[in-house]
Amino acid sequence: MDYSRIKQQLLERKAKVEQRLEENFENEHMSMMDSTGELSYYDNHPADTATTMFERGKDMALHEQLEREHEEIEHALAKFETGVFGICEVTGKEIPYERLEASPAARTVVEAVDNRITDDRPSEEDVLGGFRKYNFDNRDDETQFDAEDSYQSVAEFNELPMVFEDSSLDESGELIGYVEEIEGFLSTGIDGYTGDDNVEFQRNVHYDQYLNGK
Repeated sequence: MDYSRIKQQLLERKAKVEQRLEENFENEHMSMMDSTGELSYYDNHPADTATTMFERGKDMALHEQLEREHEEIEHALAKFETGVFGICEVTGKEIPYERLEASPAARTVVEAVDNRITDDRPSEEDVLGGFRKYNFDNRDDETQFDAEDSYQSVAEFNELPMVFEDSSLDESGELIGYVEEIEGFLSTGIDGYTGDDNVEFQRNVHYDQYLNGK
């Protein structure tokens, strides 16, 4: 099959990619001061340069994409030298001409394309399990003020409109601030514990829960 037209497309695209890579190379090696005209960043708020940093990061990502495309084009052109252009690298079948017109650097037939999604998740997600992940209410070996308690304490001061103040609070089954259940309803005087006769029972929700075996 005559692939001369496909080869010409690859050569034209290669020239454009190399031109853009050369332009990006010059910008990539330009310092932040040169690219923005600022003499110093010590007196600037970090937010003042946020847009510049974002655009610089985007340009770097596009540069990497161009490099990968250039590698694919070089790989495809090398196949012309070995006489295997248009042959699927996985199945050995002939790649349809229509597919090569749409994607001249295609390595495989459509059926052999690897569409698997890699499980390459950001490491930050390991600690973003939500407040329930750090809820120690039902653990006997943990008595600390957990993440759920922290959220509930902050939510008590919610002043956002159209948000129910107690929508996120569920303290009925918790002993916030206490280690043992009885601490929620037992109290002593200012002198602390001086004997069983001086201990008072507070008839509160914790006392009711304790009696009901919750």
